[in-house]
Amino acid sequence: MRSIGETARESGLSVSALRFYDGAGVLVPVVVDPASGYRWYGPEQVEEARLLARLRRAGMPVADIRLVLAGWAGADTDLVRGLLRAHLLRLERGLSDTRGEFSAIRALLERRENPMISSIGTPNDTSHGASASTPRPGAAPTARLTVSGPELAAALDAVRFAVAADPELPVLGGILFDIEGGALRVVATDRYRLAVARAGATGHTGPRLQLLVPAPLADAMRALLSDDAPVLLTVDGDRVVLETETADRQAAGRCLDHEFPDYRRLVSLPAGRRVPVDVPAFRDALETGPVRPAEREQDGVTGDVSVLKVTDGGAVSLGDDDDDDPAAVGLNRAFLLDALAAGARDRLILELGAPKAPVVIRRPDDEESFSLLMPVRLDG
Repeated sequence: MRSIGETARESGLSVSALRFYDGAGVLVPVVVDPASGYRWYGPEQVEEARLLARLRRAGMPVADIRLVLAGWAGADTDLVRGLLRAHLLRLERGLSDTRGEFSAIRALLERRENPMISSIGTPNDTSHGASASTPRPGAAPTARLTVSGPELAAALDAVRFAVAADPELPVLGGILFDIEGGALRVVATDRYRLAVARAGATGHTGPRLQLLVPAPLADAMRALLSDDAPVLLTVDGDRVVLETETADRQAAGRCLDHEFPDYRRLVSLPAGRRVPVDVPAFRDALETGPVRPAEREQDGVTGDVSVLKVTDGGAVSLGDDDDDDPAAVGLNRAFLLDALAAGARDRLILELGAPKAPVVIRRPDDEESFSLLMPVRLDG
């Protein structure tokens, strides 16, 4: 084990940075002394801390770093390579835009110094392409299990909003089916939000099985779940079939040949303050309440930002545009409304930790169905 000071020295991150990344759920120490709060890190976490330091020096957003670290130890490098490629593309485009603005500023300066210059050239934009990742062959073990139709329908509804639509990251364009023991968990993330839900399942006694179902196929499966009857899920190699017990209807297709990031690591967060909310009233407050317009792209996300605070009475309130409370948390309003709708309850629980840690939206009657939203920076 390494102390936080040793980890800081060996990784190049400061102690305060390690505390920050612990609170944000990016690099959580293996052990925290319950009496002193002192943090201890495993040897493998030193390498992760060094990687984290490199990514931050390269300016990668925290939301992307969480996924890079989650996928770093996996056999499938497509997600990590895709995130690196996407960030490099953003940097290149930003540099191109900066060059263009500086060129225009220099031209304005020359025109000011020499009024005879009558025109200012505008540099052309430069576009950069990125090659698609090449799938690798791989087949999942064969399995056949019975799943509760209503529970699977509710689970798919709870996570569908978090599926990514970014063609640069095809691994996030599906829903993970995680089969283990007597449960089927479905998971989706687009980097800025992550959703997990559970459905009861029987019949699978083998090792843990994970398959990445493309979003269109998952939608076809959801359309099949129109009554209260159980359904059969069959996995044969890279092919998955969902059918009714009478086999008169089915949705079938091939799984995505990518390795989904380790979502269990992504949801391993320090406990935050849990605040119950009345969803209809909270939704109305969000839709009509104050927002901060996102005039610039913040960590890859644009859109109106709602500022949440916990009052002394233990309720969630909305801050106004001039609010500078350091404990306030900014969230993309559209994402928060989507998460409330996916929660499918009139009462939900918001779990708020550090201002820069993900906010968790939980169901009071189901601890295994929840969603996480990455906060938006409020500084500047």
